[in-house]
Amino acid sequence: MIKKVNCILLIDDDEPTNFLHNIIISDSGRAEKVVAVQSGFEALEYLEKMENGKYPQPDIIFLDINMPAMNGWEFLEEYDNLDEDKKGKIVVVMLTTSINPDDKEKALSKGFINGFYNKPLSVEMIEKVIDENF
Repeated sequence: MIKKVNCILLIDDDEPTNFLHNIIISDSGRAEKVVAVQSGFEALEYLEKMENGKYPQPDIIFLDINMPAMNGWEFLEEYDNLDEDKKGKIVVVMLTTSINPDDKEKALSKGFINGFYNKPLSVEMIEKVIDENF
């Protein structure tokens, strides 16, 4: 049986990248819903806003590192301070164009980062993240 998640949250300041990744996730058939935001601030607002009496608690967050105003690292600091009921069963995966090995090492040293991949997202990446974590 193919594993499927309820919601994937994309955080990337590049709208065309979010559009492409949304299509790839939809084509994979592995998520009921995809939410795309263009900043860490928007992501935090989304995570802290109740929908139908509960927090959205996406299953997976794909997070870009290099974004203006609040980069991926700054988002992670704020995310780590959220109440547990706002985090839910989230698997955080860094999805970036960074070729800096320090970024990968830093990401994987955080206890709640479950992966570090280079863009663009692929169906194979989605399947691997879901199959390994759910």
